[in-house]
Amino acid sequence: MFRWLPLVWANLRRRKLRLVFTFISILLAFLMFGMLDALRTSLSQAINLAGADRLMLQSKVNITVSNPRSHFEKVKAVPGVLAVAPFNWFGGVFKDSKQQIQVQATDPVEFMKVYPEVKLKPEELAAWKNDRQAIVIGQALADQYGWKVGQRIPLRSEIWRKTDGTDVWQFNIVGIYTVSGSGWDKRSAMFQYDYFNESLQFGKDLVGWMVIKVANPDDSEKVANKIDAMFANSSNETKTATERVFIKQFLDQVGNIGMILVSVTSAVFFTMLLVTANTMAQSVRERTNEIGVLKTLGFSGQSILGLVLLESLFLTFTGGLVGLGLAWLLAGALGEGIKDYFPVFKIGVTTFMVGGSLMLVFGLVTGMWPALTAMRLKIVDALRRN
Repeated sequence: MFRWLPLVWANLRRRKLRLVFTFISILLAFLMFGMLDALRTSLSQAINLAGADRLMLQSKVNITVSNPRSHFEKVKAVPGVLAVAPFNWFGGVFKDSKQQIQVQATDPVEFMKVYPEVKLKPEELAAWKNDRQAIVIGQALADQYGWKVGQRIPLRSEIWRKTDGTDVWQFNIVGIYTVSGSGWDKRSAMFQYDYFNESLQFGKDLVGWMVIKVANPDDSEKVANKIDAMFANSSNETKTATERVFIKQFLDQVGNIGMILVSVTSAVFFTMLLVTANTMAQSVRERTNEIGVLKTLGFSGQSILGLVLLESLFLTFTGGLVGLGLAWLLAGALGEGIKDYFPVFKIGVTTFMVGGSLMLVFGLVTGMWPALTAMRLKIVDALRRN
């Protein structure tokens, strides 16, 4: 088969401009396929990174509706629960509305039990516990604003007001946390729930949502059902699910990500198929006389079929491999810069295997009809055409 590659390459170069455009269309199709598959994998990994031993509790209405603080103590007493971290969304604006920060009020002790992968130095954790106005920030957030431990910063909330009518809270940066093996946002900040609660003008003694760590991940569903049953038929019913389910539901609110990506990829490949099929059909039509000469020289119909298919496969695999290679390089370059948002953004072996299979299928599909036409062509008819 490989001995015919020079002939195949010569046929492809017959119309150089057409070859270039076809090659670019295949390259772009597989480049987009690689990047979209990296995004799909990254979103899937974000769900997988969520703890199987963590539950998310929110109001049965939706996450914007708070629950009474009394739920916190009741949930802690449920058998199988190791720790419960209460959260209230503070928002956070630094200087102007263009500088939005993800700031949340929580309990330092419970938070560290629920998220052991979030690392703080012992002295930083002690300071967070003991200083009412303490705040801990992620390393990425510290790098973004140039903040350091010991600084005092003002943060404004667009939601909450203090008892004195102002909307600015003062914080002391006491720690910069790092994260290992988790999807926890490295650009967020946390401060003491008690400081937040006692400062509020309205909305006191409420909890936005809770994250619950269970003793046995296998019992997560059982514990979640027990918690929801405890508050059933009350004025503040709850909805509890694993962290993975919660994140998946959040992503589903955006839309069926998988279906969107598949639809976009399918549209791109359909366009590529049309372009490549048209290229192959034109190429065979232009060489009708030459095909007749080849058959006169003793080339069988099967040999002609193989030559045309080899031409189609060579074009598809060349453009596809270059496209996937560029996608791999681009994903590697982007992965480092967006790791705070997408912890795992890369193209794996599976993507290359699927891509290789698609190249084979598309090469055969786009070349089959022109190849069959060439194989069935009679010598007399071929030589008669101009």
